[in-house]
Amino acid sequence: MRVIAGTARRLQLKTLDGMDTRPTTDRIKETLFNMISAELYDSNFLDLFSGSGGIGIEALSRGAANAVFVEKNPKAMKCIQENLESTKLKDRAKTMQMDVFAALSRLNGEWKFEYIFMDPPYNHEWEKQVLEFLADTTLLADDGIIIVEASKETDLSYAEELGYSIIKEKIYKTNKHIFLEKE
Repeated sequence: MRVIAGTARRLQLKTLDGMDTRPTTDRIKETLFNMISAELYDSNFLDLFSGSGGIGIEALSRGAANAVFVEKNPKAMKCIQENLESTKLKDRAKTMQMDVFAALSRLNGEWKFEYIFMDPPYNHEWEKQVLEFLADTTLLADDGIIIVEASKETDLSYAEELGYSIIKEKIYKTNKHIFLEKE
């Protein structure tokens, strides 16, 4: 895994051994950032269920002003911190080793994010719980976008009931990205 573009271009990123995390492949990451790169510069980026931090680090490398990484697993958080150090991006990063909902509670009222990215464990409906939680916060900027990485089978048809519109969906071989905004 590596940083694809920007100031940390081509730098290798560490990942965790085993199946605890699923790093987003370079090809899928590149497709994702090609879709959002026009508005990424100087934005605040929230990376939930961060794993090794590859998505948030890519955002910082491509010009995001700040990125907040939320990851409960201590080994994964150590990996994120090492990756931020090696890419020289730690000065624009905040790491939070805790449960996603505890982190969102702490961030609410202090931060507004143009991008909230989440890649929760597949098929456990974590994305639904996070979307429900986010609906009652001020974390998403007025023109902000939530991006959910999920299995191909994940159904977000309930999103409208929570006050979101699905604005785009990009399907890959094994997973997909769903782009949402507040209605």
